[in-house]
Amino acid sequence: MSETPSVTRPAPQYREREAFGSSGIPMFVVSVVLFLAGAGIACLPLIGLHASLVAVGIVVAAAGVVLAVGLTMVAPNEAQVVQFFGRYVGTIRTDGLRWVNPLTVRNAISTRIRNHETSVMKVNDAAGSPIEIAAVVVWQVEDTARASFEVDDFIQFVSTQTEAAVRHIAGKYPYDSYGDDAVPSLRDSADAITEQLSKEVAERVDAAGVKIVESRFTHLAYAPEIAQAMLQRQQASAMIAARAEIVEGAVTLVDRALARLSDEDVVDLDEERKAAMVSNLLVVLCSDRPASPVVNTGTLYQ
Repeated sequence: MSETPSVTRPAPQYREREAFGSSGIPMFVVSVVLFLAGAGIACLPLIGLHASLVAVGIVVAAAGVVLAVGLTMVAPNEAQVVQFFGRYVGTIRTDGLRWVNPLTVRNAISTRIRNHETSVMKVNDAAGSPIEIAAVVVWQVEDTARASFEVDDFIQFVSTQTEAAVRHIAGKYPYDSYGDDAVPSLRDSADAITEQLSKEVAERVDAAGVKIVESRFTHLAYAPEIAQAMLQRQQASAMIAARAEIVEGAVTLVDRALARLSDEDVVDLDEERKAAMVSNLLVVLCSDRPASPVVNTGTLYQ
């Protein structure tokens, strides 16, 4: 089956890089000290010192407050995307209390592993039969810069692209395959096809900086309008396969029985008696109900 040409997508303009910053604990201490010192200096005129110290105290306290604005809390498996006047300057991934430029804007993005399960969709398989299919995709944000700036909403983007990939994969393969020249099918080759699904979804969501961990079909069935007819077809195929195996086993047993009778000289059978015996044994072995023996009171030739 020929591969569908991949769609050429624009090259990403942003790549994640580490933002400039430092540990937040020392800066927290410095900001608290500056704020308390500024408040103390501003209160000195109350004990008779020069009134200009009020302005000095306010400036020192304001410096402490400005430094405190740069403090940001990063939770485990979370990243903070940092922007300076609208420009991307980096990402903070180290968890704990961190300090960055107070004039920057920080947006939190979860880097935890997530699941997206598609709704049950009705599509046509490669044979044109309507089927119902659904899948679950396990994904994780790998590049926070692309997730923030390359797409409008990376969660919705993953959802839409996953459903598009599931529809495309379902249309490339038949639900089931029959015959000796059977091709890969959604039912019999689910593992191999889900690998292709993971690859296609990964290519589609790469622009959003998302990594696909795995994907699996969660629902796969014929559409209700043809389910009964397809069930009868599957039952007929199973019955034919079972009958073929029964006949093959019965022929083997008959062959062994005739060979043993001949080798041990139990009875001397001519070709007509052998034919009758083969016919009777095959009827008994291949019948789907208990045999009803017929007692012959004469001879085979009467």
